[in-house]
Amino acid sequence: MQTIAECLRSKGKTIGLVPTMGYFHEGHISLMRRCRQENDVVIVSLFVNPTQFGANEDLECYPRDFERDQKMAEQAGVDIIFNPSVDEMYPPGYHTFVEVDELGKKLCGRTRPIHFRGVTTVCLKLFNLCQPHRAYFGLKDAQQLLIVEKMVKDLNLKLEIVRVPTMREEDGLAMSSRNTYLKPKEREAAALLWKSLSNAKEMLNTGVRKSDKIKTEIEKVLTSSPLAKIDYIAAVNTETFDEIPEIADGDLVAIAVHIGSTRLIDNFIVGRG
Repeated sequence: MQTIAECLRSKGKTIGLVPTMGYFHEGHISLMRRCRQENDVVIVSLFVNPTQFGANEDLECYPRDFERDQKMAEQAGVDIIFNPSVDEMYPPGYHTFVEVDELGKKLCGRTRPIHFRGVTTVCLKLFNLCQPHRAYFGLKDAQQLLIVEKMVKDLNLKLEIVRVPTMREEDGLAMSSRNTYLKPKEREAAALLWKSLSNAKEMLNTGVRKSDKIKTEIEKVLTSSPLAKIDYIAAVNTETFDEIPEIADGDLVAIAVHIGSTRLIDNFIVGRG
């Protein structure tokens, strides 16, 4: 992969990378289409990264269907699928990790302590292997996106991180490969995530800026279903992920909720649509 990428660069080709764990949905496809518009060559990495899964998480049952993904990627105009094995990415004796200190310990990092270390490590490896000029990430995983942006800045990587808006189902649920885990009643309850955030956006638009009031409204909507168990509701500064008493444009409102046994996340950046 690295040799191919270096050859493409030597010919003056611009390379775009879409890092994924596969089992594509329209959210992934939107990243690929955006990448196709802006680059000569589109690479999609497809790798279920074990270092970002905790001991009791869903690594073994994470959905996989390479042939399905391959067809969808081809239809979206992808040139190369990079699908390395675990042994190739983490050979015996592997001990090196990259961590954005502090930022990865907040929000999702509180209950998934090794998650973002795994994300930043695999992203840096993919950037080195695929040599992209641009890499594309969805705003649905806002903490991941912001942490990767910080890593790229701090390590002086010559790479543009492109933010792509969240793709949603008709009822507002953010598209995610993990949505396939939801049973019918759970899927119905999952729509409450976006409903709660939509209510919060309306409050902010009417001038309510106290984070406690916004979070109370979100909690009220989420707890209307007995199937929803809240992990966190947060209003934070996007530079530090510190909680803020009053919400301003550019701040992040984020939630993580267990619907049955499935953990879902959603968010919006205030004033960004």
